[in-house]
Amino acid sequence: MTKLLAFTAAAFVIAAPLIAQAEPTRVMVRAQALDAKFIGDHMGGVAITLKDARTGAVLAKGLTKGGTGDTKRIMRTPRTRGDSVTDAATAGFEAVLDLKRPTLVRAEATGPMGKPGSSRHATSSLWIIPGRNLLGDGWILTLPGLVVEPSASLTPEGAATLSAKIALMCGCPIEAGGLWDAANYKVEARLMKGRVVVASIPLGFTGRTGEFAASVPKVAPGRYVLRIVAADDKTLNAGVAEQKITLRASK
Repeated sequence: MTKLLAFTAAAFVIAAPLIAQAEPTRVMVRAQALDAKFIGDHMGGVAITLKDARTGAVLAKGLTKGGTGDTKRIMRTPRTRGDSVTDAATAGFEAVLDLKRPTLVRAEATGPMGKPGSSRHATSSLWIIPGRNLLGDGWILTLPGLVVEPSASLTPEGAATLSAKIALMCGCPIEAGGLWDAANYKVEARLMKGRVVVASIPLGFTGRTGEFAASVPKVAPGRYVLRIVAADDKTLNAGVAEQKITLRASK
Protein backbone atom coordinates (compact mmCIF):
# COMPACT_ATOMS: atom_id res chain seq x y z
CA MET A 1 0.00 0.00 0.00
CA THR A 2 2.89 2.33 0.90
CA LYS A 3 4.58 1.59 -2.44
CA LEU A 4 1.30 2.35 -4.28
CA LEU A 5 0.95 5.71 -2.51
CA ALA A 6 4.57 6.55 -3.26
CA PHE A 7 4.07 5.67 -6.94
CA THR A 8 0.90 7.78 -7.14
CA ALA A 9 2.65 10.75 -5.55
CA ALA A 10 5.58 10.42 -7.92
CA ALA A 11 3.24 10.21 -10.92
CA PHE A 12 1.50 13.38 -9.76
CA VAL A 13 4.81 15.20 -9.45
CA ILE A 14 5.77 14.13 -12.97
CA ALA A 15 2.36 15.03 -14.42
CA ALA A 16 2.04 18.38 -12.66
CA PRO A 17 4.29 20.30 -15.07
CA LEU A 18 2.12 19.10 -17.96
CA ILE A 19 -0.94 21.03 -16.69
CA ALA A 20 -1.52 23.97 -19.05
CA GLN A 21 -0.81 27.39 -17.57
CA ALA A 22 -2.44 30.56 -18.87
CA GLU A 23 0.05 32.68 -20.79
CA PRO A 24 -0.61 36.43 -21.26
CA THR A 25 -0.80 37.28 -24.95
CA ARG A 26 -0.97 40.85 -26.23
CA VAL A 27 -3.22 41.52 -29.22
CA MET A 28 -3.63 44.87 -31.01
CA VAL A 29 -6.96 45.26 -32.82
CA ARG A 30 -7.67 48.16 -35.17
CA ALA A 31 -10.63 49.33 -37.27
CA GLN A 32 -9.95 50.95 -40.62
CA ALA A 33 -12.44 52.73 -42.86
CA LEU A 34 -12.58 51.24 -46.36
CA ASP A 35 -10.35 53.23 -48.74
CA ALA A 36 -9.42 55.53 -45.87
CA LYS A 37 -7.75 55.76 -42.47
CA PHE A 38 -8.20 54.36 -38.97
CA ILE A 39 -11.21 55.05 -36.74
CA GLY A 40 -10.34 56.55 -33.39
CA ASP A 41 -11.02 59.43 -31.03
CA HIS A 42 -12.31 61.86 -33.66
CA MET A 43 -15.30 59.59 -34.39
CA GLY A 44 -15.78 58.20 -30.88
CA GLY A 45 -13.78 55.04 -31.58
CA VAL A 46 -14.96 51.55 -32.47
CA ALA A 47 -16.19 49.05 -29.86
CA ILE A 48 -14.11 45.86 -30.04
CA THR A 49 -15.14 42.54 -28.48
CA LEU A 50 -12.92 39.45 -28.58
CA LYS A 51 -14.64 36.11 -28.01
CA ASP A 52 -13.73 32.45 -27.94
CA ALA A 53 -15.23 31.43 -31.29
CA ARG A 54 -16.04 27.92 -29.98
CA THR A 55 -17.73 28.81 -26.68
CA GLY A 56 -18.76 32.43 -27.18
CA ALA A 57 -17.00 33.45 -23.95
CA VAL A 58 -15.87 37.09 -23.93
CA LEU A 59 -12.08 37.30 -23.66
CA ALA A 60 -11.70 41.09 -23.83
CA LYS A 61 -13.55 44.21 -24.85
CA GLY A 62 -12.71 47.86 -25.27
CA LEU A 63 -12.66 50.88 -27.56
CA THR A 64 -10.17 51.88 -30.23
CA LYS A 65 -8.34 55.03 -29.13
CA GLY A 66 -5.90 57.30 -30.89
CA GLY A 67 -5.58 59.15 -34.17
CA THR A 68 -6.50 58.28 -37.74
CA GLY A 69 -2.88 57.61 -38.66
CA ASP A 70 -0.36 59.11 -41.06
CA THR A 71 -2.13 60.11 -44.29
CA LYS A 72 0.98 59.85 -46.43
CA ARG A 73 1.91 56.41 -45.13
CA ILE A 74 -1.63 55.00 -45.39
CA MET A 75 -2.98 56.63 -48.54
CA ARG A 76 -0.12 57.87 -50.71
CA THR A 77 3.10 55.89 -50.23
CA PRO A 78 3.40 52.71 -52.33
CA ARG A 79 3.89 49.73 -50.02
CA THR A 80 5.70 46.47 -50.38
CA ARG A 81 4.93 43.30 -48.49
CA GLY A 82 5.63 43.66 -44.77
CA ASP A 83 5.57 47.46 -44.67
CA SER A 84 3.75 48.88 -41.66
CA VAL A 85 0.88 51.34 -42.13
CA THR A 86 0.54 52.38 -38.47
CA ASP A 87 2.58 54.14 -35.83
CA ALA A 88 2.38 54.58 -32.06
CA ALA A 89 -0.33 57.25 -32.35
CA THR A 90 -2.65 55.28 -34.67
CA ALA A 91 -5.97 54.28 -33.13
CA GLY A 92 -6.31 50.76 -31.79
CA PHE A 93 -7.37 48.60 -28.87
CA GLU A 94 -4.71 46.46 -27.17
CA ALA A 95 -6.02 43.44 -25.28
CA VAL A 96 -4.13 41.05 -23.04
CA LEU A 97 -5.57 37.55 -23.32
CA ASP A 98 -4.82 34.80 -20.79
CA LEU A 99 -4.82 31.72 -23.00
CA LYS A 100 -4.01 28.16 -21.97
CA ARG A 101 -4.17 26.71 -25.47
CA PRO A 102 -4.33 27.87 -29.09
CA THR A 103 -7.73 29.56 -29.40
CA LEU A 104 -9.83 30.50 -32.40
CA VAL A 105 -10.80 34.06 -31.50
CA ARG A 106 -13.63 36.03 -33.10
CA ALA A 107 -13.27 39.81 -33.20
CA GLU A 108 -16.41 41.93 -33.43
CA ALA A 109 -16.12 45.63 -34.32
CA THR A 110 -19.00 48.11 -34.08
CA GLY A 111 -18.72 51.81 -34.88
CA PRO A 112 -18.01 54.57 -35.19
CA MET A 113 -19.53 55.00 -31.73
CA GLY A 114 -19.70 58.78 -32.09
CA LYS A 115 -22.00 58.44 -35.12
CA PRO A 116 -24.50 55.74 -34.08
CA GLY A 117 -26.82 56.48 -37.01
CA SER A 118 -24.09 55.39 -39.42
CA SER A 119 -22.60 52.58 -37.32
CA ARG A 120 -21.46 49.37 -39.02
CA HIS A 121 -20.54 45.92 -37.74
CA ALA A 122 -17.64 43.74 -38.87
CA THR A 123 -16.37 40.37 -37.66
CA SER A 124 -13.27 38.28 -38.27
CA SER A 125 -11.73 35.17 -36.76
CA LEU A 126 -8.11 34.26 -36.11
CA TRP A 127 -6.13 31.54 -34.35
CA ILE A 128 -4.21 33.08 -31.47
CA ILE A 129 -1.35 31.12 -29.93
CA PRO A 130 -0.48 31.64 -26.23
CA GLY A 131 2.59 33.84 -25.90
CA ARG A 132 2.57 34.85 -29.59
CA ASN A 133 1.92 38.60 -29.36
CA LEU A 134 0.15 40.28 -32.30
CA LEU A 135 1.32 43.88 -32.19
CA GLY A 136 2.46 46.48 -34.73
CA ASP A 137 -0.31 46.90 -37.30
CA GLY A 138 -2.03 44.05 -35.47
CA TRP A 139 -5.40 42.64 -36.42
CA ILE A 140 -7.14 45.09 -38.76
CA LEU A 141 -10.89 44.95 -39.36
CA THR A 142 -12.32 47.00 -42.23
CA LEU A 143 -15.54 48.99 -41.90
CA PRO A 144 -17.02 50.04 -45.26
CA GLY A 145 -19.55 52.82 -45.56
CA LEU A 146 -20.16 56.55 -45.26
CA VAL A 147 -21.35 58.64 -42.35
CA VAL A 148 -24.51 60.47 -43.45
CA GLU A 149 -26.11 63.26 -41.40
CA PRO A 150 -29.23 64.81 -43.01
CA SER A 151 -30.88 68.13 -42.29
CA ALA A 152 -33.58 70.37 -43.79
CA SER A 153 -34.99 73.85 -43.38
CA LEU A 154 -37.69 76.03 -44.90
CA THR A 155 -36.94 79.49 -46.34
CA PRO A 156 -39.32 82.47 -45.97
CA GLU A 157 -40.22 81.98 -49.63
CA GLY A 158 -41.44 78.45 -48.95
CA ALA A 159 -38.50 76.56 -50.47
CA ALA A 160 -37.03 73.59 -48.61
CA THR A 161 -33.26 73.36 -48.35
CA LEU A 162 -32.28 69.70 -48.14
CA SER A 163 -28.71 69.00 -47.09
CA ALA A 164 -26.41 66.34 -45.74
CA LYS A 165 -22.96 66.09 -44.21
CA ILE A 166 -21.05 63.16 -45.70
CA ALA A 167 -17.77 61.73 -44.42
CA LEU A 168 -15.72 58.56 -44.44
CA MET A 169 -16.12 56.26 -41.42
CA CYS A 170 -12.86 57.65 -40.02
CA GLY A 171 -14.15 61.20 -40.40
CA CYS A 172 -11.79 61.80 -43.31
CA PRO A 173 -12.92 64.86 -45.29
CA ILE A 174 -14.67 64.90 -48.66
CA GLU A 175 -13.47 67.97 -50.54
CA ALA A 176 -13.21 69.35 -54.05
CA GLY A 177 -10.08 67.88 -55.63
CA GLY A 178 -9.09 66.31 -52.32
CA LEU A 179 -7.85 62.85 -51.52
CA TRP A 180 -11.53 61.95 -51.21
CA ASP A 181 -12.77 64.05 -54.12
CA ALA A 182 -16.32 65.37 -53.85
CA ALA A 183 -16.74 64.83 -57.59
CA ASN A 184 -16.73 61.06 -57.01
CA TYR A 185 -19.71 61.10 -54.64
CA LYS A 186 -23.35 60.94 -55.65
CA VAL A 187 -25.83 62.13 -53.04
CA GLU A 188 -29.60 62.04 -53.48
CA ALA A 189 -32.42 63.22 -51.24
CA ARG A 190 -36.02 62.06 -51.06
CA LEU A 191 -38.59 64.05 -49.11
CA MET A 192 -41.70 62.06 -48.20
CA LYS A 193 -44.99 62.85 -46.53
CA GLY A 194 -46.58 59.55 -45.59
CA ARG A 195 -46.38 57.44 -48.76
CA VAL A 196 -46.25 60.46 -51.04
CA VAL A 197 -42.87 61.45 -52.46
CA VAL A 198 -42.83 65.24 -52.32
CA ALA A 199 -39.40 65.57 -53.91
CA SER A 200 -36.58 63.39 -55.19
CA ILE A 201 -33.51 65.39 -56.06
CA PRO A 202 -29.69 65.07 -56.34
CA LEU A 203 -27.67 67.11 -53.89
CA GLY A 204 -24.70 69.08 -55.17
CA PHE A 205 -21.44 69.74 -53.37
CA THR A 206 -21.59 73.17 -51.71
CA GLY A 207 -17.85 73.77 -51.58
CA ARG A 208 -17.79 73.27 -47.82
CA THR A 209 -16.14 70.11 -46.52
CA GLY A 210 -18.50 67.14 -46.78
CA GLU A 211 -21.61 69.25 -47.39
CA PHE A 212 -24.12 68.52 -50.16
CA ALA A 213 -27.38 70.43 -50.65
CA ALA A 214 -30.24 71.37 -52.97
CA SER A 215 -33.38 73.49 -52.82
CA VAL A 216 -36.95 72.33 -53.47
CA PRO A 217 -39.48 75.11 -54.21
CA LYS A 218 -42.95 75.40 -52.75
CA VAL A 219 -42.89 72.96 -49.88
CA ALA A 220 -45.63 73.34 -47.29
CA PRO A 221 -44.75 73.41 -43.61
CA GLY A 222 -45.36 70.12 -41.86
CA ARG A 223 -43.88 66.78 -40.87
CA TYR A 224 -41.85 64.79 -43.36
CA VAL A 225 -39.35 61.98 -43.66
CA LEU A 226 -36.03 62.89 -45.27
CA ARG A 227 -33.98 60.06 -46.76
CA ILE A 228 -30.42 60.63 -47.95
CA VAL A 229 -28.53 58.09 -50.06
CA ALA A 230 -24.82 58.66 -50.68
CA ALA A 231 -22.37 56.54 -52.66
CA ASP A 232 -18.76 56.71 -53.85
CA ASP A 233 -18.38 55.99 -57.57
CA LYS A 234 -14.85 54.64 -57.06
CA THR A 235 -15.33 52.23 -54.15
CA LEU A 236 -17.94 50.10 -52.34
CA ASN A 237 -18.55 52.88 -49.82
CA ALA A 238 -22.17 53.97 -49.43
CA GLY A 239 -24.44 55.27 -46.70
CA VAL A 240 -28.13 55.82 -46.07
CA ALA A 241 -29.84 57.92 -43.42
CA GLU A 242 -33.54 58.45 -42.84
CA GLN A 243 -34.80 61.10 -40.46
CA LYS A 244 -38.16 62.47 -39.39
CA ILE A 245 -38.20 66.25 -39.73
CA THR A 246 -40.61 69.13 -39.14
CA LEU A 247 -40.46 72.04 -41.57
CA ARG A 248 -41.67 75.28 -40.01
CA ALA A 249 -42.42 78.51 -41.81
CA SER A 250 -39.90 81.22 -41.07
CA LYS A 251 -41.22 84.27 -39.26
